[in-house]
Amino acid sequence: MTATDRSIELIQSAAQAAADKLAHDIIAYDVSDVLSITDAFLLASAPNDRQVKSIVDEIEERLQKELGVKPVRREGDRDARWILLDYVDIVVHVQHSEERVFYALERLWKDCPELELPADAKATRGKAQEHAKLQAEEDDAAGFEDLR
Repeated sequence: MTATDRSIELIQSAAQAAADKLAHDIIAYDVSDVLSITDAFLLASAPNDRQVKSIVDEIEERLQKELGVKPVRREGDRDARWILLDYVDIVVHVQHSEERVFYALERLWKDCPELELPADAKATRGKAQEHAKLQAEEDDAAGFEDLR
């Protein structure tokens, strides 16, 4: 069994919305062969809680506007460290970068086929690592300035 055309359409739209809000490391998996509750997972991350919420809001708004669907469940809003949108056919996980590293959902689903994503979404691969490196350099520079 593979993800339905409708699931792929939802994934593509959600991935583009996430990319438009500068999400990091967007990836989607076809989990239809291993889970009976959904066809696909979309994973994305952001370096801060406010951006996590912004990405989720954009995905929800875009899927409602373009495809006429609303999530049946939205979880994790209070802390905005990991927000889940359940559309039944797909489940969207938007995580703070630290949670993304800690929980490593990619390890759980690595045997599942990746779904094709829009070019903008693919271009986000490795952005979390780039952001972390830049942040570390800024922190080091700030620490050096404090020593002067």
